[in-house]
Amino acid sequence: MPIHSTALIAPDAELAEGVEVGAYTVIGAGVKIGAGTWIGAHVVIDGPTTIGCDNRIFQFASIGAAPQDLMYRGEPTRLEIGDRNCFRENCTINRGTTKDRLVTCIANDNLFMAGAHVGHDCVIGSHCVFANYATLGGHVELGDWVHMGGFSGVHQFCKVGPHAFIANNTAVTRDVPPFVMAVGRPAEPHSVNAEGLKRRGYTPEQIRNIKDAYKILYRSKLKLSQASAELVQRSARQPELLPLVDFLNDSTPRRERVGIVR
Repeated sequence: MPIHSTALIAPDAELAEGVEVGAYTVIGAGVKIGAGTWIGAHVVIDGPTTIGCDNRIFQFASIGAAPQDLMYRGEPTRLEIGDRNCFRENCTINRGTTKDRLVTCIANDNLFMAGAHVGHDCVIGSHCVFANYATLGGHVELGDWVHMGGFSGVHQFCKVGPHAFIANNTAVTRDVPPFVMAVGRPAEPHSVNAEGLKRRGYTPEQIRNIKDAYKILYRSKLKLSQASAELVQRSARQPELLPLVDFLNDSTPRRERVGIVR
């Protein structure tokens, strides 16, 4: 039976064809769930929340609860989740707040292992992995293919670029550029996530170019503005550096306040 007889589902919740709901799960008002999504036992999903197709949500997860923000007063904020994500036991994913974009967004094909937490107003790309108890504070942005090690954490308003690797027990307090492996408390740049890039089809030449760019950024003793200018020139003939160049030249107030790991 797709929906267990003990599940409690709000009258206005919308469940597409093929959604399965386990025992004692609670699905609140304003929740929309796409086709093929499987929800285990003892899950709580609050709205307004939209969940795409073919997601898997394991027991005791809390999806779409109100943000953990002392200034929140019950305003109508949202959580939006894409397709084919997996939320393992005890994950907690919060809705947005009125102090930012009003919504927490998670894209596609991400794995959230047991105990992972995503705070309010976060934006997460696709193909990310959160190992056990990895945690994001509010207003954090993660690019595609980010790997967060167990018990790692990202401070609020920080940004982590695509293909970055956050080692276990690492505390990120500043932005982590694309391709960088960050280690420590607080996080420091360690190396390039070369193994991850290899697995995703980057050629040896592209990986070598990214390693050279890392040396310019972190080993050349150039000022950040000088290193960025050098990387802009290189990216004209090495397009694999463009995500790094774009990240370093992001002029939003967020970047000016936080800075990058150095």
